Amino acid sequence: MEVALLVVLIFVVLFAMTTVLRSVRIVPQARAGNVERLGRYHRTLEPGLNFVIPYVDRVRPLIDLREQVVSFKPQPVITEDNLVVDIDTVLYFQVTDPRAASYEIANFIQGVEQLTVTTLRNVVGGMDLEMTLTSRDIINSQLRGVLDEATGKWGIRVNRVEIKAIDPPRTIKEAMEKQMRAERDKRAAILTAEGFRQSQILTAEGEKQSAILRAEGERTAQILKAEGQSQAIDEVFQAVHRNDPDPKLLAYQYLQMLPQLAQGPGNTFWVIPSEVTSALQGVSKAFTEALPQSAATRERQTSLAGSEAVAEAERAAAEAKAEADEPLGLPRSIESGNAVTEALKEFTTQPEHAERPRES
Repeated sequence: MEVALLVVLIFVVLFAMTTVLRSVRIVPQARAGNVERLGRYHRTLEPGLNFVIPYVDRVRPLIDLREQVVSFKPQPVITEDNLVVDIDTVLYFQVTDPRAASYEIANFIQGVEQLTVTTLRNVVGGMDLEMTLTSRDIINSQLRGVLDEATGKWGIRVNRVEIKAIDPPRTIKEAMEKQMRAERDKRAAILTAEGFRQSQILTAEGEKQSAILRAEGERTAQILKAEGQSQAIDEVFQAVHRNDPDPKLLAYQYLQMLPQLAQGPGNTFWVIPSEVTSALQGVSKAFTEALPQSAATRERQTSLAGSEAVAEAERAAAEAKAEADEPLGLPRSIESGNAVTEALKEFTTQPEHAERPRES
């Protein structure tokens, strides 16, 4: 009897201890637990120490209230231009209502995944491949708006949706690589052409400036040379006028310059100008009036001068006739020969060459 009473006592103590332990629940931070009383939702346990009625209240598994990250496997999506791409997404969400997360949907993770795939196909289906690859921000914002609105009644808040990877088909990748290579080659060719054009422009500008400076230097040199020649001529002219030269000296200098007229390599004949008669007269006056001579000397010089003048006139006439036979200098040569003959005749008949009275 005592043994049976002891067993009952031990059983009662164990039952009491179990009851006490079942009535005390400690919930960790950022966790929440739903309490069902007789199978019906009663309340939500907050973090810390909580008491429940044993055998009447049942605590469901705790729900994590922290932000969670879920990565979904790549999903095939057809774009507007009928290309199949695999899109890998990452979802960031947080449970805000433990009661709705437990009773509004059986598995909110699976629900969010399927909703993400459906929304992704709707969004990407209205874009072509190029826009899909370059519009990740637009896709993320549209996915977040749709998911946040749909999961609000589930007690879930979608914070962010990210497109982790977009994988087009292998053939499309190869075509894109070729296109990118062609674009790089095009940019390189354009840059090379631009560099060459800029180099040519700078070279042309340099040559232009060089030609301008060279022309200005030549112009300045010619101006200075002309000014020097002008000053030299002016000095000579002024010196001649200051010294008041005798016309006989000028006539003699004129005759000295005549041989130089025929020294040109292209001269086949030279023309004696009509002014040679006045030059000869000036020279004759200079030599005849220079010194007084005796009568015999004057007669001898007169006869010699007459014979030399006649011989010179004959030679000049012969040369003028020979030159007249050439077609190029016909008019000028005949005129020059006649002028020389007349000048010599006038020279022989001048009164200066007449016989002067003998000096005593």
